[in-house]
Amino acid sequence: MYFHDKRLQYPVRVEAPDPLFARQLQQAIGGVEGEIRVCLQYFFQAWGARGPDTKYRDMLLHTATEEIGHIEMLATAVALNLDQAPLTLQESAAAANPVVNAVLGGERPRHVVEGMLQQHLLSSGLAAMPVNSDGIPFDCSHIYASGNLAGDMFANATAEATGRTLAVRLYNAAKDPGMKDMLSFLIARDTMHQQQWLAVIQELGGPAALPVPNSFDQALEKQEFSYVFMGTHVNGEPPPEGRFTSGPSLDGKAQFSTIQSTPMGEEPVLGPAREGSGAQAEQIGKM
Repeated sequence: MYFHDKRLQYPVRVEAPDPLFARQLQQAIGGVEGEIRVCLQYFFQAWGARGPDTKYRDMLLHTATEEIGHIEMLATAVALNLDQAPLTLQESAAAANPVVNAVLGGERPRHVVEGMLQQHLLSSGLAAMPVNSDGIPFDCSHIYASGNLAGDMFANATAEATGRTLAVRLYNAAKDPGMKDMLSFLIARDTMHQQQWLAVIQELGGPAALPVPNSFDQALEKQEFSYVFMGTHVNGEPPPEGRFTSGPSLDGKAQFSTIQSTPMGEEPVLGPAREGSGAQAEQIGKM
């Protein structure tokens, strides 16, 4: 069961509405780096969480619910930036951020942006939508809920890293002080959430949680390849040297090493095509 409070989690204010920035904010709502993605990801991870310790399920539910509040903030910001929006971008484009203006200066991008403004006008009445900055609906293809707690935490850290990267880019593009203030809050929450998911991995044993899943008997895998970096340069150039090529493995079970990858299998030869498959006669094997 969920409850709501009509007040925003953090203040959202816009002094100078900017429909171009409203379009950019849509990426933070419905883009692959956006808040809909992490909100649903954390919810489905929580709803499918198994195990005797329920604190991780509870933690995921808290954070997923917080992300609903972030969607609400961004949706409010989009609507406020669309206040008094012109029916074309001729007025707003001239005052746009120079970098954005340069990107949107071409005929096709300009057409796309004006189309997005029309979509905001015709489909939502100058309000936010569950779409990215190009108007493409969010389709849940980047929601990861594997049922493996450690694996999901790694996915969450990645999601927050890409989300924070997007929020920083939006902060740098923003001119309105209210938008910068809101984004500084969202960036701070991304900082916490990155730490949060990595803290769970540490609590699960850190490197001892590797490999994921750690419940599989490693004696059943080809262990001679488990901790070897394979170089694939055709000219025999050695692979790059780094933490990943020498020294103890992160799980402490072996030593990293390197080899030059060479073919261990044969050239694949498939059987003839089937009759009626639409292949050429030469492929079917009959002339």
